[in-house]
Amino acid sequence: MSRLSERSDGAMKVLSGPPGPAPAGPFVHPALLYSGDEEYLAGTVPFIREGRRAGEPVAVAVPRPRLDALRDALGDDAGGVRWMDMSEAGRNPGRIIPGVLRAFADRHAGRRVRIIGEPIWPGRSAAEYPACAQHEALINLAFEGRGVSILCPYDIARLDPVAIADAHATHPVVIDRHGERASADYAPHRIISDYNRPLPEPAEAVRLGFDLGRLPRVRDFACHWAGRLGLGPGRVGDLEVAVNELAANSCLHGGGSGTVRIWREDGQVVCEVRDAGTITDPLAGRRPAGMSPHGGRGILMVNQLADLVRVHTGDGGTAVRIYMRL
Repeated sequence: MSRLSERSDGAMKVLSGPPGPAPAGPFVHPALLYSGDEEYLAGTVPFIREGRRAGEPVAVAVPRPRLDALRDALGDDAGGVRWMDMSEAGRNPGRIIPGVLRAFADRHAGRRVRIIGEPIWPGRSAAEYPACAQHEALINLAFEGRGVSILCPYDIARLDPVAIADAHATHPVVIDRHGERASADYAPHRIISDYNRPLPEPAEAVRLGFDLGRLPRVRDFACHWAGRLGLGPGRVGDLEVAVNELAANSCLHGGGSGTVRIWREDGQVVCEVRDAGTITDPLAGRRPAGMSPHGGRGILMVNQLADLVRVHTGDGGTAVRIYMRL
């Protein structure tokens, strides 16, 4: 893998050859800490070209402005790359592993693949960030032992220092202008646990209790209030499906009953389903359908439908929050 180095004039150049510590297994997951366009391209373009030369399928999932810059920098090499706008495909961090990363890797099963994924960019909201950090930690569980390289860029000039510190904890290898090295702070399970926080209480919400016999009432309740709060008809339908999946899970796996609440917050309709169950599988809802013997298919569907999903689970029960942009 290529790495960055600083020239005597302060600019960046790309170094080839052994990049530092060899990965401990077939899965490689470095964080690229960059500042400015030149460093971004110096760290990403060689990664793509090395993959192309090695005959590896390559995908790039980054926000739209970065897609355009990378295509221009690659020239003719851009034609063989799978391009995805992460600000759309990964708006909900919960769907990145199944819908972006696993979808590409599984399409090329038996071959080593190479992916650039940038799920954390300036402008991510305070509500989104904990789910982003957990996603980056969960990548390590989802791809352990697989022949996959996933490079995750972080804009150190514009992101909060907390995000950069978390990058060191969620990536076993860090690349910056000083080269490539093993992260001394690598602790993905700590990040998963640290961001499993009680969700902040809304200022005002409407509430409905339910059990198995009242599932139709839950759907009616969600649709009625989502429409009153300004959600469009198509998105109301998506919310209805998502809430029905979560409420059914509560009845089957969460103690037989639960509570649904709905409110409006920061240009979104938010709907929460809470029950007495505990989610013990950290990858629940992040495996492609049919791959998990532990359930989680309902949460997988919810992740596909929602703009953001936040979860808090523990001995006291589980709350799943669905965010739908107006």
